[in-house]
Amino acid sequence: MDPDLLDLLRSDLAAANYRSTAITGLIGDDADGARLRGVFAPARRALADAGATPLATLIELLLLGEEMSGERVARGLPGLGAEGARALGLIAPTDADPLRYRAALSLNPVSVADSLDDAPREWWILSDLDDQLRNGPASPQHVMGVGGATRSLIAQLPIGPIARGLDLGTGCGIVALHLALRGPVVATDLSARAITLARANARLNGVSGIEFREGDLFEPVAGEHFDLIASNPPFVVTPRRGADENRASEALPGAAPAVREGDSERYLYRDAGMVGDALAERVVTIGPAFLAGGGTLICLANWESPWGIDALERVREWIVSAEGRLAAWVIERDRVSPLQYAETWARDGGARQGDAEFDHLVSAWLDDFSERRIVALGLGSIRIRRLDDPEGRAAEPERDPGTLVHTERAGGAFGARPGAALDEAFDAMIATDRLSDAEVLARGWILDPAVREEREYRPGESDPRAIALVTDRGLARRATADTLLAAAVGACDGELTLAQIAGALATILEVDSGAAEEALVAGIRELVRLGMITPAPTGQDQRAR
Repeated sequence: MDPDLLDLLRSDLAAANYRSTAITGLIGDDADGARLRGVFAPARRALADAGATPLATLIELLLLGEEMSGERVARGLPGLGAEGARALGLIAPTDADPLRYRAALSLNPVSVADSLDDAPREWWILSDLDDQLRNGPASPQHVMGVGGATRSLIAQLPIGPIARGLDLGTGCGIVALHLALRGPVVATDLSARAITLARANARLNGVSGIEFREGDLFEPVAGEHFDLIASNPPFVVTPRRGADENRASEALPGAAPAVREGDSERYLYRDAGMVGDALAERVVTIGPAFLAGGGTLICLANWESPWGIDALERVREWIVSAEGRLAAWVIERDRVSPLQYAETWARDGGARQGDAEFDHLVSAWLDDFSERRIVALGLGSIRIRRLDDPEGRAAEPERDPGTLVHTERAGGAFGARPGAALDEAFDAMIATDRLSDAEVLARGWILDPAVREEREYRPGESDPRAIALVTDRGLARRATADTLLAAAVGACDGELTLAQIAGALATILEVDSGAAEEALVAGIRELVRLGMITPAPTGQDQRAR
């Protein structure tokens, strides 16, 4: 796309105040919500009394898909004009009248939360037409806008500055825009169309420092290393014939296998052309080799549960087989049945219940899952930290226990600015996993201020029936506690070692001190994994025992 035309488009959008708050202010919250569901009548009614302002014109053209003359297009885009918009591919002539135009791309103001900011950032994002404007199935080359999964990935990004980042599978480029807030970025994608739109979105939003490269997975960055790799790859498990023949080739790290035609259309934004969850496996096993020492990889993924096998154990095996000394945190946010999965992705491609195509696609998914004995699918995120440098030298060789992997199922909601909290919890988890039980006892510990205690009583009872420790920082969690653990965490302000706390509580509660220490070490380790407790700074926590 012509950079000069994109600059004109940016000026026109700014002049029209083409922003989310202005749009909802003009048509109302209810009408805007209905528009997002593909119901346009309320927005049209609201605009009938709004007058022919540039903002009203842009809403009609870009958000409601209205046909209009070139003169009307120019009212909304006076600097760019209809010819400029057509040259960018933003609009196209209608089939019935070559002098009338309608939107050929979606152009949305998109607000995205990032832990760097107290409030969401808003971007202008070009993508292929959204579902409500397309009126039919997406093309295989479809480049989608900003979906819920991508928002989740951005929300989980660490907040620290980076010397170099990688957006693997950039799509429309929104993740690269957020990585660029942290430092220089390389953004890759197999789709040339995605690279074109992502580059345009960077220009449209005035963001520099992103280098775009076309290619499959890690091929465009062979031999390079990054402080932060973020990826929302095309991880959807799609039915495919010739499963054995489609397994990933080992000829070149990151290379995609040859793909036979399957039983469903291949959409590049969601389907990597591999059998089952092989794409997620490749990202996880190959990706750490591209991390600099201390670097982090964060990706979203789906993983399969074959009959009799725990899916999270499969993911653990992927990570253990990867190159380098690693620490990993795998969070399964949801777990669905094969039928739920099939219905979701059949609809995503544009098929609808009751159509023969919908039934065909669902049947193809179910046949594939049945043949491979898949009984459930997990959806979640994977966070990997490289503990050594790319040459394999451990940062702390005498204390490095090798690859550390923590897996869990956690369906709680994300709290405000979760990226910072999750990264802090990950740091604490790594540090604690490297401590012996004796070292855990010798350290001080600090309770996160967001943790609260809930106690359940029956009327008239003096002792609680249940005690729970609860937090909504980072990721909403709930941990069952007994009287000993609840009392211990209440004393965790970094001033006393855990051994001192255990000794005092053993006396008060009249329990064996050794048993109290053992129970509290286990409890503290679990609360660290839940983001509720962190080790105190070593200069602060040592006290005479």
